[in-house]
Amino acid sequence: MIIPDLFMSKEAKLRKKRGSQWIPLKKKRDVILTQLTHVAIMPVSIVYSIFLPLKIGTAWFYAGLVILIAALVIGTMAIIKFSNTPIDQPITSGIYRISRHPLYLGGFLINLSIAIAGASWIILLCAILWIVFFHIATPSEESYLIDQYGDKYRDYLNRTPKWLGWPKAGKDLID
Repeated sequence: MIIPDLFMSKEAKLRKKRGSQWIPLKKKRDVILTQLTHVAIMPVSIVYSIFLPLKIGTAWFYAGLVILIAALVIGTMAIIKFSNTPIDQPITSGIYRISRHPLYLGGFLINLSIAIAGASWIILLCAILWIVFFHIATPSEESYLIDQYGDKYRDYLNRTPKWLGWPKAGKDLID
């Protein structure tokens, strides 16, 4: 998801500026998968979805709509937390308490919602490839973040689900 600069704090702009360049992916495979997702899967799903007729008035449409709303809520919450967290701190609260990668999750859910609302196997395939590729590539990101934030991020990894779920008990969850 794109985070509009207009709504970002100064620290969030620094965090965004460091963006994908600040996470040196350790494996060439992870770089390829990430680039494949951004250069192929995302554009294909966006362009194809523009021409996809929605199944308005059907259960498929309403199921897709519910998933889309959930995706937008997750993405918005992640963007707000991303924008308000100091750059020298890992993002571990808010929606990041129940998902280590809520922006990737939100992107997957948006694709999934379009696939369901339009009953499209092509978009469903894009959604599945999206989440599989990011699932394979995220350990490189997490390894970098452990190097960046140390035990604080390691503790976060141990108690927070990768995609979605209830966090395990931890000392900062009791606050």
